[in-house]
Amino acid sequence: MLADYAVRVEQSRGRRYSEPKHPYRNNFERDRDRIIHARAFRRLQSKTQVFTRRYSDHFRSRLTHTIEVAQIARTIAAQLGLNVDLVEALALVHDIGHPPFGHSGEKVLDAAMRKHGLFFDHNLHALRIVEDFELRYAAFRGLNLTFEVREGIIKHSRDYGAAQYPQLEEYLLGQKPPLEAQLIDLADEIAYNTADLDDGYEAHLLALDKIRRGVPVFDKFYREAERAYPDALEKLKFNEAVKGMLNRFADDLIRHTRESIASAGVRSLEDVRCGAHRLVRFSPQVEQERLGAKQFLHENLYFSPALAPEKEDAEKVIGELFDFWMKRPQDLPGAYQEKAEQEPLARVVCDYIAGMTDTYIYEQYEKYVRL
Repeated sequence: MLADYAVRVEQSRGRRYSEPKHPYRNNFERDRDRIIHARAFRRLQSKTQVFTRRYSDHFRSRLTHTIEVAQIARTIAAQLGLNVDLVEALALVHDIGHPPFGHSGEKVLDAAMRKHGLFFDHNLHALRIVEDFELRYAAFRGLNLTFEVREGIIKHSRDYGAAQYPQLEEYLLGQKPPLEAQLIDLADEIAYNTADLDDGYEAHLLALDKIRRGVPVFDKFYREAERAYPDALEKLKFNEAVKGMLNRFADDLIRHTRESIASAGVRSLEDVRCGAHRLVRFSPQVEQERLGAKQFLHENLYFSPALAPEKEDAEKVIGELFDFWMKRPQDLPGAYQEKAEQEPLARVVCDYIAGMTDTYIYEQYEKYVRL
């Protein structure tokens, strides 16, 4: 049963290009399936989340992180009476615009673009992927996703102003996104704030004692695990603590979002869109716990000296390749040379690099730069 404020697929604003109705899949299910079968989605398996494969094949890639976000988001959406099919599609597509080497890659690619008066934004790049770059259908370019999925791609994690982004005018920039889209950003936070603790511990970059001192909510659940399973291996007690932390965040998000919906007097999707604030949120206490965990990860993992060489390497590879193709566009693939006749060369080079996997960009670096 959908809540009154949920998105209903039969009321979708539709696709850019009209298509016949499918006999047994609704439009949001079809969008989910198109995303899963997209080449850009498959490439996520070889894009860094936090750790490259130099550490282990067991750590999250951008793809496995995406699957975890989808699982968390679906669970929460069902409890809130939201459209689970739309939520799943949005969760699966939310990171599709990320370049190689995780956030380090995004940072250096944006810096390279700004030298040419442009910028890189992974949400807007994701929209370009599903609107133009994916070539699977004879009738149209892109995936021809519904309006609601395209809107959620750009609005799930931030608001874009109409004055600064006139090209996005069709996406109701003056309104808040549906709850289905609002949920994705916080499901993402739940996923990586817990998973990155796990991967950091497994990589021996985060010591158990340090995590317990730096993340009190983790320590609370670890102490519970010690009492319940005193003879269990340390790693199993660690797993119990991470599970407890994830459940606490998810439970709180469900409960507090219900309260914020009720206190705002929301009765319909239109009420959600016209609201002054986003309604999917944690309670103040859990929000502080989330921020504390995030700060701990930034200070002790993401910017740890152990990962610095890989970040420096990523910046070097992307920066030098970007400069190379700006100077020698004739060495770009033919399709990108054709694009450069209609679009700024920097944008075309950026698009090419952003679509690469970690493995492929190293191959290109060896081929063209490290001669």
